[in-house]
Amino acid sequence: MIVWLNGTFGAGKTTTAAELLTLIPGARVFDPETVGYMLMANLADRPVSDFQHWPAWRTLVVAAAAELARYTGQRLIAPQTVLTRPYLREVVNGLQAAGLPVFHVVLGAQEAALRSRIEGSDEARQWRLDHLAEYRAARGWMIDDADLVVDTTMLVPAAVARLIARALPGAARRDGSDAEARAPG
Repeated sequence: MIVWLNGTFGAGKTTTAAELLTLIPGARVFDPETVGYMLMANLADRPVSDFQHWPAWRTLVVAAAAELARYTGQRLIAPQTVLTRPYLREVVNGLQAAGLPVFHVVLGAQEAALRSRIEGSDEARQWRLDHLAEYRAARGWMIDDADLVVDTTMLVPAAVARLIARALPGAARRDGSDAEARAPG
């Protein structure tokens, strides 16, 4: 299984992924962004505004995730914003075809909280701020396609992770209980 943490920049995907590691037995974080960095180094002569626009990114994310899951036997947690619906569908369909069910979680927060979090970070600050409008435009389909939607505005990452872990279908958690209910999407 892959828990795909989607949502805008500043919603808490990376910190939530780290917290989920403590709650999902046999899990590891797989960062699809590293595939993009590899492609940026190798496709510099074919520039795009976002590495997700390269079809190779989507294909290689599926291949890398499937191979990591096969090699390690572990569940994967993938914190990655995907704001283009066909791209996310391509990745999810590819992962499912490889035998990896995907639990798609959308994390969001109120605009003021997002801006504050982004402005308080040194990580691609302006790029992330510039893409908030694109997130607002994509939010509707993201919510429609999600297995779970969590507003992180007032929640710490550990609380967000607990909500996700409880919502995973049939997932045994480290506390010994099972989550049977599927969250409404």
